[in-house]
Amino acid sequence: MADPPSSGLRWTDCSTSRPPKLSAEAGAQALAGLISPAAGPVAAPAQFALGVEASFSGLSWRMREVDRDLARELQLAGCSAPLAQLLATRGVAPGDAARYLDPKLKHLLPDPDTFAHMSAAAVRFARAVEQQETIAVLADYDVDGACSAALILGWLKSIGRTALLHVPDRLTEGYGPSSAAVKNLRERGASLLVTLDCGAAAHTPLAGAAVSGLDVIVLDHHAVETNPPVLAHVNPNGPDDRSGHRNVCAAGLTFLFLVAVQRLLRVGGWFSQNQTGESDLLEQLDLVALATVADVVPLTGLNRAFVRQGLRSADRLRRPGLAALARLANANPPFSVYHLGFVFGPRINAGGRVGRCDLGARLLSSGDAQEADMLAAELDRHNRERQSIEAGILRTASEIAAQQRENPFLLIGGDGWHPGVVGIIAGRLKDRHAKPALVAGFTDADDDPIGRGSARSVANVDLGAVVRAAYAEGILDAGGGHAMAAGFSIRRSRMPEFADFLSRRIGAAPRADLPREWIIDALLSASAATTGFADEIERAGPFGAGNPEPLFMMPEMLLVYAGVVADTHVRVRAVGRDGQGIGGIAFRAATSELGTALLNARGRRVHLLGRLKRDDYDGVPKVQLHIEDAAPAEA
Repeated sequence: MADPPSSGLRWTDCSTSRPPKLSAEAGAQALAGLISPAAGPVAAPAQFALGVEASFSGLSWRMREVDRDLARELQLAGCSAPLAQLLATRGVAPGDAARYLDPKLKHLLPDPDTFAHMSAAAVRFARAVEQQETIAVLADYDVDGACSAALILGWLKSIGRTALLHVPDRLTEGYGPSSAAVKNLRERGASLLVTLDCGAAAHTPLAGAAVSGLDVIVLDHHAVETNPPVLAHVNPNGPDDRSGHRNVCAAGLTFLFLVAVQRLLRVGGWFSQNQTGESDLLEQLDLVALATVADVVPLTGLNRAFVRQGLRSADRLRRPGLAALARLANANPPFSVYHLGFVFGPRINAGGRVGRCDLGARLLSSGDAQEADMLAAELDRHNRERQSIEAGILRTASEIAAQQRENPFLLIGGDGWHPGVVGIIAGRLKDRHAKPALVAGFTDADDDPIGRGSARSVANVDLGAVVRAAYAEGILDAGGGHAMAAGFSIRRSRMPEFADFLSRRIGAAPRADLPREWIIDALLSASAATTGFADEIERAGPFGAGNPEPLFMMPEMLLVYAGVVADTHVRVRAVGRDGQGIGGIAFRAATSELGTALLNARGRRVHLLGRLKRDDYDGVPKVQLHIEDAAPAEA
């Protein structure tokens, strides 16, 4: 594959609505792909990229600030001009570029014992293995919990051990360990309980476990102010943890826990004494990658390495559960963050939302292809059911949200709303209205029913802290979570009081969500949109939370075709001033302002905004623009 060109052209004026005419020499240079804003950051708030103050979607466009000197240094260090600019926007120094582009665990993996209480947890678990104790695993019902459980169950299976599994039912038990579940596991013979992606705030049930003689290890990553009464609480967001890895998800933490346990058993000679081979933990990184993406933790540092190497493991399809999901979804390797987050993740989540909550953990830990096919089909059926339920609730919730247009947050509740989809609804409303959204579903028939809710936040509003504070004040029956996502339980009668509390806390919080704008990495000519350039972009990935995928503008593109496909998407064909064409698609845009404008712009020139993707669907390598927005290019 040919290397992308190594030179670029800088623009000196991004405020004009029409790009300046390029000389032949400059036009050749523009094929490098990146036509950048003025040398230096965007100078004034009034300066809009390509003059786009209000796009078809009503958003303004601005260029991302770039350290020009750093970009030049990166290019001198061997990076192509496009890649150098992308790395400069992420603050990558020339000396760190090689490791950034190829993140490896040997450079980034911390010693597990740097986490508070990890040593005690690993020692107790290793002793349970050595003495053949009955181990119980209690995991959350989401993807992170399912992956964490599958890691433990799979590792035990690899050494000839089994464990009891309990995943709380979302409707009847709610989130995390309950006293009844703990009692049941103890009665079934468990002497050690490991909670995964839950348990950090379950003080009462876990105190009862200690009284019954059941030792408990909590592996969680939800922020709490006090440790639960357990043998070991391993949590990067715990009150006494100084590891510095606050963004690792529960599956990442579980992986590190198994590294610590396996090291103890190796040093103690257990594997050689029992003539048992050690598990290849690196092959389990497919689960860590899946959970990291699905839990929307920042894809920076250690998490980038987890996902990059985990995708390689997933591509091998050695795990029957992932292979079954891939067949069912007609997905083929090489897989990407998209597959983890939007193909595999929703199906695994579906069991915890509207089906049997242990389906995800059972699928991912299954070693039998026939069983995996059966479980995957059941999860896919639940996922379709979830989509149907979600669509109906979203329509009603959107109508209520429109009535709260002036509020700094959305607080919405509805009778009969399935608690398994309120998190999705909250996320949709947060994205649509660019402010924190809290959604509760009330399913009981009591006069004052308890609703289970989910919350999704925006930058600079720590919704997890707000929810925990409301719980501490007695407004909520339960509550906790991260800065960007939280869960809560509330009685219907206390919704007005909760709204007042949110007004005091969120209304005073600094707001980063007010500007409705796209922040763009660079301009891109159609001729520069090559498969080689797309491969260069991928080297800076994987992209996701904390490491956004580059966003490109393509100026003055003539729309020679625009039409609706699959009822919901808008597909276009556009040609640039250089005569080069490119295909594009705006997903789920057919009935939106963007989609309508694109369909009406056939035969006219528009500025396109989107993300460059490889498109090898028909076996011919090419690129496609995934369109996020567009704006008129003609007065």
